[in-house]
Amino acid sequence: MRIIKLVMVMLLVAVGTTTMAQSKKGTLVTAKISTPTVQCQQCKDRIEKYMLQEEGIASTKVDVKKHITTVKFFTDRTNIENVKTAIANAGYDADNVTANPETYAKLPTCCKKPEDGGGHPDKKH
Repeated sequence: MRIIKLVMVMLLVAVGTTTMAQSKKGTLVTAKISTPTVQCQQCKDRIEKYMLQEEGIASTKVDVKKHITTVKFFTDRTNIENVKTAIANAGYDADNVTANPETYAKLPTCCKKPEDGGGHPDKKH
Protein backbone atom coordinates (compact mmCIF):
# COMPACT_ATOMS: atom_id res chain seq x y z
CA MET A 1 0.00 0.00 0.00
CA ARG A 2 2.86 2.39 0.79
CA ILE A 3 4.37 1.75 -2.60
CA ILE A 4 1.10 2.62 -4.35
CA LYS A 5 0.84 5.89 -2.38
CA LEU A 6 4.45 6.74 -3.17
CA VAL A 7 3.93 6.07 -6.88
CA MET A 8 0.76 8.23 -6.86
CA VAL A 9 2.60 11.13 -5.18
CA MET A 10 5.47 10.90 -7.66
CA LEU A 11 3.00 10.80 -10.55
CA LEU A 12 1.24 13.92 -9.28
CA VAL A 13 4.56 15.73 -8.89
CA ALA A 14 5.59 14.77 -12.42
CA VAL A 15 2.28 15.96 -13.89
CA GLY A 16 2.44 19.21 -11.90
CA THR A 17 5.98 19.91 -13.06
CA THR A 18 5.06 19.29 -16.70
CA THR A 19 2.03 21.56 -16.45
CA MET A 20 4.08 24.35 -14.89
CA ALA A 21 6.70 24.07 -17.61
CA GLN A 22 4.05 24.33 -20.32
CA SER A 23 2.39 27.39 -18.76
CA LYS A 24 5.72 29.20 -18.42
CA LYS A 25 5.59 32.72 -19.86
CA GLY A 26 7.58 33.68 -22.91
CA THR A 27 10.81 35.55 -22.68
CA LEU A 28 10.70 39.04 -21.24
CA VAL A 29 12.38 41.36 -23.75
CA THR A 30 13.39 45.00 -23.31
CA ALA A 31 13.19 47.24 -26.38
CA LYS A 32 14.26 50.86 -26.75
CA ILE A 33 12.11 52.65 -29.30
CA SER A 34 12.78 56.09 -30.73
CA THR A 35 9.78 58.36 -30.09
CA PRO A 36 10.89 61.70 -31.58
CA THR A 37 7.49 63.39 -31.28
CA VAL A 38 7.34 63.03 -27.48
CA GLN A 39 7.74 66.53 -26.06
CA CYS A 40 6.31 66.87 -22.57
CA GLN A 41 5.01 65.20 -19.43
CA GLN A 42 1.55 64.86 -21.01
CA CYS A 43 3.06 62.86 -23.88
CA LYS A 44 4.87 60.63 -21.40
CA ASP A 45 1.75 60.05 -19.30
CA ARG A 46 -0.41 59.41 -22.36
CA ILE A 47 1.91 56.73 -23.80
CA GLU A 48 2.52 55.01 -20.46
CA LYS A 49 -1.22 54.92 -19.70
CA TYR A 50 -2.10 53.67 -23.19
CA MET A 51 0.50 50.90 -23.04
CA LEU A 52 -0.93 49.55 -19.76
CA GLN A 53 -3.91 48.19 -21.66
CA GLU A 54 -1.87 46.46 -24.37
CA GLU A 55 -1.56 42.66 -24.33
CA GLY A 56 1.85 41.33 -23.31
CA ILE A 57 3.36 44.64 -22.14
CA ALA A 58 5.04 44.32 -18.74
CA SER A 59 6.18 47.94 -18.37
CA THR A 60 6.73 51.17 -20.28
CA LYS A 61 9.01 54.09 -19.44
CA VAL A 62 9.20 57.21 -21.57
CA ASP A 63 12.28 59.44 -21.46
CA VAL A 64 11.07 62.85 -22.70
CA LYS A 65 14.54 64.42 -22.93
CA LYS A 66 16.12 61.58 -24.94
CA HIS A 67 12.94 60.81 -26.94
CA ILE A 68 13.28 57.11 -26.12
CA THR A 69 10.54 54.79 -24.90
CA THR A 70 11.70 51.64 -23.13
CA VAL A 71 9.18 48.81 -23.25
CA LYS A 72 9.39 45.40 -21.58
CA PHE A 73 7.15 42.78 -23.19
CA PHE A 74 6.59 39.02 -23.30
CA THR A 75 7.52 37.47 -26.65
CA ASP A 76 4.80 34.81 -26.46
CA ARG A 77 2.07 37.47 -26.25
CA THR A 78 3.28 40.28 -28.53
CA ASN A 79 6.20 41.40 -30.69
CA ILE A 80 8.18 44.55 -31.39
CA GLU A 81 6.02 45.57 -34.36
CA ASN A 82 2.86 45.39 -32.23
CA VAL A 83 4.57 47.52 -29.58
CA LYS A 84 5.51 50.18 -32.15
CA THR A 85 1.99 50.10 -33.59
CA ALA A 86 0.53 50.59 -30.11
CA ILE A 87 2.66 53.71 -29.59
CA ALA A 88 1.58 54.97 -33.03
CA ASN A 89 -2.05 54.30 -32.10
CA ALA A 90 -1.53 56.53 -29.06
CA GLY A 91 -0.63 59.35 -31.49
CA TYR A 92 3.18 59.30 -31.54
CA ASP A 93 5.84 58.22 -34.05
CA ALA A 94 7.70 55.06 -33.04
CA ASP A 95 10.89 54.24 -34.96
CA ASN A 96 9.71 53.63 -38.53
CA VAL A 97 5.97 53.61 -37.68
CA THR A 98 4.21 56.96 -38.04
CA ALA A 99 1.53 58.16 -35.66
CA ASN A 100 -2.11 57.33 -36.32
CA PRO A 101 -3.43 60.53 -38.00
CA GLU A 102 -6.81 60.47 -36.24
CA THR A 103 -5.28 60.03 -32.78
CA TYR A 104 -2.53 62.57 -33.51
CA ALA A 105 -5.18 65.15 -34.45
CA LYS A 106 -6.81 64.71 -31.02
CA LEU A 107 -3.58 65.35 -29.08
CA PRO A 108 -3.28 68.59 -27.09
CA THR A 109 -1.42 71.35 -28.94
CA CYS A 110 1.66 71.00 -26.74
CA CYS A 111 1.99 67.34 -27.81
CA LYS A 112 1.95 68.04 -31.55
CA LYS A 113 4.96 68.60 -33.77
CA PRO A 114 6.24 72.20 -34.05
CA GLU A 115 5.58 72.17 -37.80
CA ASP A 116 1.90 71.53 -36.98
CA GLY A 117 1.76 74.51 -34.61
CA GLY A 118 2.48 72.45 -31.51
CA GLY A 119 5.28 72.08 -29.05
CA HIS A 120 6.34 74.34 -26.25
CA PRO A 121 7.51 77.84 -27.18
CA ASP A 122 11.17 78.47 -26.54
CA LYS A 123 11.69 80.44 -23.37
CA LYS A 124 14.20 83.24 -23.68
CA HIS A 125 15.83 84.55 -20.56
